[in-house]
Amino acid sequence: MSIDELTVFATVVQTGSFTGAARVLGTQKAHASRVVSRLEEKLGTRLLQRSTRSLAVTEVGRELYERAVGILSALDETQAMIERTQVEPQGVLKLTCGVEFGLLVVNQWIRAYLRRYPLVRVDADFSDRLVDLIHEGFDLAIRVGQLADSSLSARSLGEVSYALYASPDYLHRNPGPENPKDLASHDLIMFAAARPPGWHLVNDSAQTQIDIEARARLVVNNHVGARDATVDGLGIALLPRFQAAPFVNDGILVEVLPGWTRAPAPVHAVFASSRYLTPKVRAFVDLACASPPGSMTN
Repeated sequence: MSIDELTVFATVVQTGSFTGAARVLGTQKAHASRVVSRLEEKLGTRLLQRSTRSLAVTEVGRELYERAVGILSALDETQAMIERTQVEPQGVLKLTCGVEFGLLVVNQWIRAYLRRYPLVRVDADFSDRLVDLIHEGFDLAIRVGQLADSSLSARSLGEVSYALYASPDYLHRNPGPENPKDLASHDLIMFAAARPPGWHLVNDSAQTQIDIEARARLVVNNHVGARDATVDGLGIALLPRFQAAPFVNDGILVEVLPGWTRAPAPVHAVFASSRYLTPKVRAFVDLACASPPGSMTN
């Protein structure tokens, strides 16, 4: 038996006639009668006792009606649930991101997301390994840097820009550099993204670039460690602007060699398919786009 057959049969019982059922279902009386007759043939039993003036439900028909109502109610609830998920973000959003960017930026997006959408939950995995979204069941990844070619879809969330910083104490003890070549005589704090560590600095206004390769006073594999060492006056560091901004505002760090920087790093939201993006994923990506990395503070 089909859902359509159960629907017609239950409506006939509820309205007490084929005419009433046809009116409710927007069909013809003859069609409703044929559907019930076909259902009786399939089941091999009489469901309705027909007369010229009325219909009576048989014992088997009454039992089938009760079961049909339960089935149809469950289907209606399921349909309503699906429709709600297509409108309001809800359920568990499983996302992944690198540890450092996750703690400094994505964590703020998550908190704002949870405050805005009370029906969602978040399962966040901050890991520096490259997660397989599809096979590991993740809805979304936030990735910093150039994306590798893949079958996944992506949306730009902005970019991370950088600048050179030092503490006022360090600059009091060491005259600030006037050009990038002067950095060779300074204590440098370098992020260990490359070996040997070095900086490829660019000046957009002058359309020139210079490579700085020097023995750093400190090499560290995360920007938080580099920032803290810079705040302590141990040298000059190349830091993300969003990370240094609160310290600059408080006078704890000072930008040096303004205009000289490294190429910005793009930030993307990566997901399996843009065609079937669920509301919970779309809402998070929209929120992140509204608060790009450059606008975030620590």
